[in-house]
Parts: sequence; C-alpha cells; structure tokens
Amino acid sequence: MAIDAPTATVTPITTHRTLAEQARATETSFILAVFTTLSGKPCAKLVPVQAVDQLAEDGVGFAGYAAGMIGQQPRDPDLIAIPDPETFTPIPFVRPGLAMVHCTPHVEGKPWPFAPRVILQRTLARAADRGYTVNVGAEVEYFLVDRTPQGLAPADTADVSLQPCYDARDVTRMYDHLAEVSRAMNALGWGNYASDHEDGNGQFEQNFDYSDALTTADRVITARYLLSVIAEKRGMKATFMPKPFTDRTGSGMHLHLSLWAGDRPLFPDAADPRGLGLSPTAYGFLAGMLEHACGLQGVIAPTVNSYKRTGATSTASGATWSPRYATYGGNDRTHYLRVPDSHRVELRGADGSANPYLAVAGAVAAGIDGIDRTLDPGAPGERKGDMLPMTLVHAMDALAADPVVSAALDIAGPGVADYFVERKREEFFAWHNQVSDWEIQHYLTAF
Repeated sequence: MAIDAPTATVTPITTHRTLAEQARATETSFILAVFTTLSGKPCAKLVPVQAVDQLAEDGVGFAGYAAGMIGQQPRDPDLIAIPDPETFTPIPFVRPGLAMVHCTPHVEGKPWPFAPRVILQRTLARAADRGYTVNVGAEVEYFLVDRTPQGLAPADTADVSLQPCYDARDVTRMYDHLAEVSRAMNALGWGNYASDHEDGNGQFEQNFDYSDALTTADRVITARYLLSVIAEKRGMKATFMPKPFTDRTGSGMHLHLSLWAGDRPLFPDAADPRGLGLSPTAYGFLAGMLEHACGLQGVIAPTVNSYKRTGATSTASGATWSPRYATYGGNDRTHYLRVPDSHRVELRGADGSANPYLAVAGAVAAGIDGIDRTLDPGAPGERKGDMLPMTLVHAMDALAADPVVSAALDIAGPGVADYFVERKREEFFAWHNQVSDWEIQHYLTAF
C-alpha cells in the first residue's frame, strides 16, 4: 500500500464563531452542507466559500424525495438544510480546503419531523426539561473489504487467522489507513485513543472520546464518511454492514450512555448494594432499556442484515459478541447492557447500520421511561424478558407495539414511527421474496 503524505494540519476552531469566521480561519474553499436521512444516508451539497453567508442565513435547498428523505414526495416543497455552525469540521485530509457542516432539515420554515437530527434534538430537550444532560460514546466498527468475482474478501489478503482480534501484525499491515484516520480524528479534537483489529478478519474499530449526545451522533456520521473516503484512497471499501460474512463476527455500534445534572454524574453510587456502584437513577435507566429492548432493536438494528448478526449461533473465532436476550451485568460482554464502570451503561444491541440520531433518541427515551416509572432491572444477569427479535419483521412488530420507542420517533411530529415500520416491513419482504443460493442448494433436488 502507498505511504501517505503527512496529514494536513487543522487549525483548532473556537466555538460560537460564525460559519464565515470559521471558514476564513481554516482557509476553507468549499463546505459540504450535510444532512442525514431516516435510513442513515448522508446527503450533501458542495457550497463554495463565497456563498458561506448565504448558506448560514438561508441554508441550502434539496428535493427531499430525490434525496430519499422519508415523508417527502416529488410534489412537496424543498427541504432546506440549515447549518449548525457548532458542527463546522475542516477536513483538508480528504481534499485541501474542504470542510463539513451538519445541518438541520426544515420544510416551509419548520424543522422536518422525519429528520433524525430533529428527533434527537427534541429528545434531548425533553431530557433537559427533567434536568438531565445526556453524554454518549460510540464504538465505530467496520470491515475493510474488496469485491472480487468470488464475492467479498478482506482487503488485506494476509488477514486469515481464526482469531485475528488485536493481532499486532494485522494492525501493522493496515498502519497507513489506521494512522491517517487517527490523525484526522485527533486533528479535529475528537480524542482518538485507540484503533484496533476486531474479531473478524478485515474488521477494525475506531475509538474516540465521549461527548454530549448530539455531538457524538454528528461525529458518527462524520466518522463513517471519513473512514469511507480514506479507505477509497487505497482502493478499499469500508463497510458498516452488520454482517458481511456468514462465518465471521458482525459489526456493532456499541453506545456508552450516561446522565448528568450539569457537571454531576447521576449514575455512580458507592453504596449500591448490588455491587456495580450504580445509583437508583442508573438502575431505572437500565430497567427502561431492558423493558423496551425488543422495540428498541427495531431502531438500533434496522436492517434485514442486522438479524444475521444478533441471530448468529457461531463464528470462526468461536464467539458472536452480540446479545440474544435483554439482560444486564457488570464488565461482561455477553449482556445486552454492560456496566464497564459506575459512570456509564454500554448498549450492545446497536449495529453498524444504525442511524446514530435515532439510536440515541430511542435509547434515551426508553431509559428515561424506566426512571419515570421507577422500574427495577432485577439482579445482574437475571433474564427479565423474551429473546430479542429474530428478524427485522419481528423487530418492526415489537416497535409498532412499543408506545415509548414509537413516541420517541414521533416526538417532532406524528406518523414517523408508522412510516418507518411500514418501510422496514417492505424492506424485509423485498429480501424475503428473493430466491437465494441457500434455497437452491437445499431444495433444488431435495424432493
């Protein structure tokens, strides 16, 4: 693989500056004005810096239906993406002079209720009304692959061992890619503290510091974009598909959630009789996510392929690392909810296809419902509910029947949950109606 030129230096940005001020300070020539659809697709227009004041004041228009924005038809008015200056992100390591800004979609002057960023903003505002600040960390897992005539294969042809996780040789062969990603994240102030080889051949993970929930969700979208374009420079494809290989571990997007009151963490309690160091607030939050786990899966594992990961019975390495039941425990990766320390709860059901805005919104709504109802999760390791949904259509049935998670999707306007469920059911049956190689192998001459 080719050796990189040094990563471009990024001038640190002072918050609360205008878009134009930040563009000038970073010698930006073009800005990607980005919004994200309900399905998680990042959409953008490339805006020259000469039009930055117009972008800041008026936003930029899109035909929402053409972008795949659920809830819009060709006859509908333009969707206007209004930039959030606090998300201005110079990315000269992608192209010299390029920057990105996340936008909140509006239609006819009002935030669009089908926009994931709007849904999360409203969820966090409701949490703030209760005195809660939500902080989130995200683990971004992905595979680096090539498409060959025989199908997908790890981009590194030497990455073939049965247990490749953390293998120093595999990490070293991908040094150029991993180092460029790390330098990019650290130049942006994200605090990348590790890049590692995960459990599947060709699978990697990027870790960066936690932040407030909206910032982390924005960063997950940015990270996926950066990982994709940096991989493409080396002729590889980065995929966040939950289960690209039948016999290998899938890619999760584990979320580390915590509640705060200002600068005071609300989860730790040294007097916890259950031994995990958690407060009653934390246990209520845990219990809410367990109570709504089946409905929540429809949001945090939103594709047909998601259930090839959570339904896996074995992998080449011997472990699937994906939960099948809604349980919680301490520093134990077999649970749906892991408590690695007293400050946070790790939700392990989300995968690489999850829309980070919707995933966080659903999880927060479920957790706060548990606090409001003073739910108790039982003893660590106790199985409180049924097995998690086995397919996407089962997950959509659970989501449709869950008033709390559905209400989280509908928080900015009615109809979002129903529309989401309907489209995902259609996705399931579109897949189900395809005749697969497995069926040919098992049924062609069986009768």
